[in-house]
Amino acid sequence: MDMDKTSENAESRFSALLAAAAKLPGVRIDRDAYLRTALRRHCSEEDIRRATEETPAAAGIPLDVLDRVANESIRYETAKVSAISAATGLPGLLAMPATVPADLAQYVGHMLRIAQKLAYLYSWPDLFSGEDDLDDATRSVLTLFFGVMFGTQSANAAVGKVAEALSKEVAKKLPQKALTKGVVYPVVKKVAAHLGVKMTKQTFAKSVSKAVPVVGAAVSGTFTLATFLPMSKRLKKHLSGLEIAEPTGQVIVGEVVRDADEVNVPKQGRDWRLVRRRKEVEE
Repeated sequence: MDMDKTSENAESRFSALLAAAAKLPGVRIDRDAYLRTALRRHCSEEDIRRATEETPAAAGIPLDVLDRVANESIRYETAKVSAISAATGLPGLLAMPATVPADLAQYVGHMLRIAQKLAYLYSWPDLFSGEDDLDDATRSVLTLFFGVMFGTQSANAAVGKVAEALSKEVAKKLPQKALTKGVVYPVVKKVAAHLGVKMTKQTFAKSVSKAVPVVGAAVSGTFTLATFLPMSKRLKKHLSGLEIAEPTGQVIVGEVVRDADEVNVPKQGRDWRLVRRRKEVEE
């Protein structure tokens, strides 16, 4: 019973932290604006238009291009979060009650920012509906993304299941049922509890790093750099390896696709379905 209570408390702490960070100014990323800006130096206007209207995968943007853009975003967010963390370490021991919670909130806020950017590059749908509060599906998928960043294997598998559902349906919204009531949801709850414990330990480590003024700034900034960068790269590696991220082609009813065993072409009309570019269309 005590273990269950501890798990519930840890899950609640993480959920509250996630919700609070999502409300911070500048944390929510405008999907279309980000893709237009990030892809501008690498893609044609037509590719960018299709990437925003559909997905970068549907626009046929190669993974190596997306990887370069992802690395640029990771470097940018890492530099920002490390600089802010160092700044909060300047006051030292007396200011710790104020600076540690603020540092943790901005740290989670930047985790949210890079998670959104990577998701949009690798063809996930818009994660925010524009509402002030997180809906359950968004909260669940972000929890799983954080789990991947922290190296939780169950989160890796769950993200893969969600991506598979998105690929099959060519959906523009997160699969609500899978993330809130289906087989993925119990994993979300376990990952949230695990992250609640991890965040508590990280808060303690950051508190120690900030105890000495000025020196604490350097230690805190370095600590943030040493954790945020590899976690971001871990999420990038996982998302880029999913089928949903692979460049796709257009399938028109009446065309025969060689070896496209996973293509689901409707009986009537015209639709988009995931097809690897290396697969040829017979005339």
